[in-house]
Amino acid sequence: EVQLVESGGGSVQAGGSLRLSCSISPTLEYYGVGWFRQVPGKEREGVACFSPPESRLEFADFVGGRFTIPYDAGRDMVHLQMTRLKPEDTAVYYCAAWSSRANFCKGDIWGQGTQVTVSS
Repeated sequence: EVQLVESGGGSVQAGGSLRLSCSISPTLEYYGVGWFRQVPGKEREGVACFSPPESRLEFADFVGGRFTIPYDAGRDMVHLQMTRLKPEDTAVYYCAAWSSRANFCKGDIWGQGTQVTVSS
């Protein structure tokens, strides 16, 4: 069963905005959800992570106030709203969930990824 499905990737010019969405399976039990990204040849890195039971929200330093992570528990959705995009934000973006407080921002379950390309 596919438990996390991303959508909303695409191409945008620098300075533009993009909204990614992650549909979470209603049968998935999780403690937190977040967004990660990866470019070829580099390790996957965390972008934004949220733990509803703790109301804990963290962003990577490179986000610099440009992104938000709207979470809709009622619709089993988590989004990544990205603004003021830069070419260096180009990457495959992944939605992930983790199952315990100890695993904050460490994905246990991953989506398939969606490509974001920012042109200068």
